[in-house]
Amino acid sequence: MKATRAIAAALTTLLALPLAAQEAYPTRPIRLIVPFAAGGPSDIVARLIGPKMGAALGQPIIVENRPGAGGVTAIEVTARAAPDGYTFAIGSAGGLAISPRLDRGTSYDPLRDLAPITLGVLVPEPLVVPAASPFRSLADLIAAARARPGALNYGSSGSGSMPHLAGELLRTAAGLDITHVSYRGGAPLTTALLQNEIQLGFADLPILLPHIRAGALRPIGVGTEQRLSWLPDVPTMAELGLPGVDANNWHGLVAPVRVPERVLVALHRAAADALHDAEIMRLLNDQGAIPGGDTREIFGRFLRAELEKWGEVIRRGNIRAE
Repeated sequence: MKATRAIAAALTTLLALPLAAQEAYPTRPIRLIVPFAAGGPSDIVARLIGPKMGAALGQPIIVENRPGAGGVTAIEVTARAAPDGYTFAIGSAGGLAISPRLDRGTSYDPLRDLAPITLGVLVPEPLVVPAASPFRSLADLIAAARARPGALNYGSSGSGSMPHLAGELLRTAAGLDITHVSYRGGAPLTTALLQNEIQLGFADLPILLPHIRAGALRPIGVGTEQRLSWLPDVPTMAELGLPGVDANNWHGLVAPVRVPERVLVALHRAAADALHDAEIMRLLNDQGAIPGGDTREIFGRFLRAELEKWGEVIRRGNIRAE
């Protein structure tokens, strides 16, 4: 009888070993892929939340910068990674919702090949005009554009970029004849606005905020649901009668699609807790970003909606990648 019990106990232990091994996560460092070079918005978010996430998970988070193709390269690396929870990424709106709908030949489908974890940050895209502009409001701008079709230029950081698509939203929603001027990046776009080369443009709030505070640029509308704490006197596009002009940049955490559920739960919990940390929230706010940390389900619905929205803007405007 004792021998039988001993054999049964040994068998139970042996059968439990694979389950125990399966449940052990993580047991080694985890890669967090960033789609841009060090110092950009997604890199800042990754390096702020990485140590907090690592402490919660018990393993270090190694930030790996993989710039290229406007954020596409990093997402391709992530989509092809082993679905074991040791590689995830912070993707941009460009890499996750815009490039897959442009004619860029991306090798991944975000809804098919990636598992959403959570929104990292929302980065507002204010509509601004140069300080020397006669336009004090969106109504002024719309009236001038309608009075002189084709005379006003709006800038972007490249064809198919978020500022370009935001300008397209404004153009179609307000029924305007305005001309797109493409620049190579946010810095040249901002310079063009400051030098009054173009009459209006959207861009990431962190890029614009120092110039707005210095009085060199004038914000006349924001595409967020509510007014921004940084610009409390600037009305939302919905308040101005254009609720469809809801353009905002963002960066979100994603993993390969077949990562086990329990691992996704662990990654989400660690990321959400980090993004809800008071000090991290303050630091992100100082950068002009709105911290995320929502549920996987909410972020998944958000990603699907963004793909649909920008896909329609791209199709309607016949927009092609540069």
